[in-house]
Amino acid sequence: MAVAGRFPDDVTLRRLALRERRWSNATFYAGSGLIAFAVLLALVGPLLTPYDPNEVDLLARLEPPSLAHPFGTDTFGRDIATRVLYALRLDFQVVLVITYVPLVFGMVVGAYAGYKGRWADAFAMRVVDGVIAFPFLVLMIAIVAIVGAGLEGVYIGVLAVGWALYARLTRGEMLVLREQDFMLAGRALGYSTTRLIFRHAMPNLLRSNLVFSAADFVLNLLLLASLSYLGLGVQPPTAELGAMVAEGQSVLRQAWWVATIPGLVIVALGVAFSMIGDGLADRLGRQLRLTV
Repeated sequence: MAVAGRFPDDVTLRRLALRERRWSNATFYAGSGLIAFAVLLALVGPLLTPYDPNEVDLLARLEPPSLAHPFGTDTFGRDIATRVLYALRLDFQVVLVITYVPLVFGMVVGAYAGYKGRWADAFAMRVVDGVIAFPFLVLMIAIVAIVGAGLEGVYIGVLAVGWALYARLTRGEMLVLREQDFMLAGRALGYSTTRLIFRHAMPNLLRSNLVFSAADFVLNLLLLASLSYLGLGVQPPTAELGAMVAEGQSVLRQAWWVATIPGLVIVALGVAFSMIGDGLADRLGRQLRLTV
């Protein structure tokens, strides 16, 4: 015999669902607002500051935050606030490319492999396994040795391996999707493989990939900062958040703001994109449940 009050009633479940939905919406809008604000700062950055990001002023080196320099100055007397604004522009540009170009390529490879199956699927997945298994830092060091340190090596290295996870994710989704009624109906009507994949399957495959791309954006942002920190990414004197953290490491005790403020900006951007990913997952999940 069931115990009264052991399970929540319909009203309680609806309240819990509504509360979860409100929290998801708040998370999504808060993260989107932070990123929109950061993008706006990156776009209008040159209009907000009178300083040049690479201008050296040794008389003003390691000045603490003040009205003249809100974030202080670094070891060369450069205004940190100005360099952060320019670094945001560079980081957004690079991370957008190394996140969404692999997304497009990986989705195409994974969708085709999952739909065709057999030898095409086996060949594509073995290539994906090899790419995922290859040590990334070893690849980056090899690329840097060939083309030299800088953004060119970052683009080549990340684009060479970043598509593999999207391909595996899309292929798994396609294995389920190709057996759905609308895909079977399209095949029975004689639609071409290209039409079935790009017009009918891709809109459904895009949901999970967009959610994953929000997390991948964070990882790529941290990756770019890490490579610049190690000297393999953006080279001085170009302003980049990871490179700024590396430059401030040697004076961390003497001038905490040199490394801490760019580091906090990286953390804030990572948290904002994670919030967008969580909210996006819930929103797209609700849409998927409503269409099933």
